[in-house]
Amino acid sequence: MLKPKPIPVVLTIAGSDSGGGAGIQADLKTFAAQGVHGTNAITCVTAQNPKRVLGIQVSSPEIVRQQIEAVFAELPPAAVKTGMLYSVKIIHVVTDFFRNHPAPLVVDPVMLATSGSRLLKSDAVNLLKKELLPLATLVTPNLDEAKILLDRDLKNLEDLRSAAKEIYERFGCAALVKGGHLRNSREAADIFFDGKTELLLSAPFVNGMHTHGTGCTYSAAIAGCLALRQSLPQAVASAKELITRAITQSRRVGKHWVLDPFAH
Repeated sequence: MLKPKPIPVVLTIAGSDSGGGAGIQADLKTFAAQGVHGTNAITCVTAQNPKRVLGIQVSSPEIVRQQIEAVFAELPPAAVKTGMLYSVKIIHVVTDFFRNHPAPLVVDPVMLATSGSRLLKSDAVNLLKKELLPLATLVTPNLDEAKILLDRDLKNLEDLRSAAKEIYERFGCAALVKGGHLRNSREAADIFFDGKTELLLSAPFVNGMHTHGTGCTYSAAIAGCLALRQSLPQAVASAKELITRAITQSRRVGKHWVLDPFAH
C-alpha cells in the first residue's frame, strides 16, 4: 500500500482572536480551506469580538521563540506568515530566527484593529521596517499601514502603484498594497509589485458587509499558495480570488458577518 503524500506545512506567527474572525483563527481556517497543514506561534492572546478589542495579553518572547523552534524541528514549513507581532521583543525573536532559517515569508504588518485599537506598539514600527521587511518575501499593507510605512496618504490607484514601488525600493521586498478602503471606489483594487511584475488585482466592492479578518485571511491565503509551490504573482492572484469569494459568500453569525474561506 502506497503511503499518502505529505501535505505542505504553513506557519502563522500572530495573535489569537477570541471572536474567531481574525488572527490565528482566521489563518488556520484559511490553511484548512487550501488543503495545507496550519501550524502556529501565538504572539498575543486578545479578548476581542467583531466590534472591539477589550484586552491584550502578550506572550513572552521565550515562548514565541520556542513555538517557532518546535514547529521547524518536526514540521518544517514551506511558507510562513506573520500577523500581529505587537512588540519590539517579539519582532527581535522573529528576525533573529529567520535570519538563520530563511523561508518564504509573508508579512501582514498588523498595526491597528478595525476598531482603532493599536496592535503594534509605536516603538516597534521602525524595527519592523528596518529589520523584518528586508527578510520578507512580501508585505501586504492596507491603506492605513502603507501610510505609516511611507509617511504619506494614499488616495487613489496611482498612489497605490507608487507606494508598491516605493516599498520595494526602500525595504527590498515585494509589496501588495491593498486599496479595499479607497473612498468612492466601486472596486476593491490592490497593486502588487515585485521589482519586475506589476499586477492590478480588482474585484467588485461588496456593499453592506462589515467584514473582520480580511487582511489576515488574504495574507494567509498567499502563504498557503506559496506552500503549494505557486510563484509569488500566481499566489497573490489566487489569494485575491479566495478572499473575494470569502467576502461575497460571508456567513451571518449572530449580529455579524463572518468570512467563509471555504466558499467556492
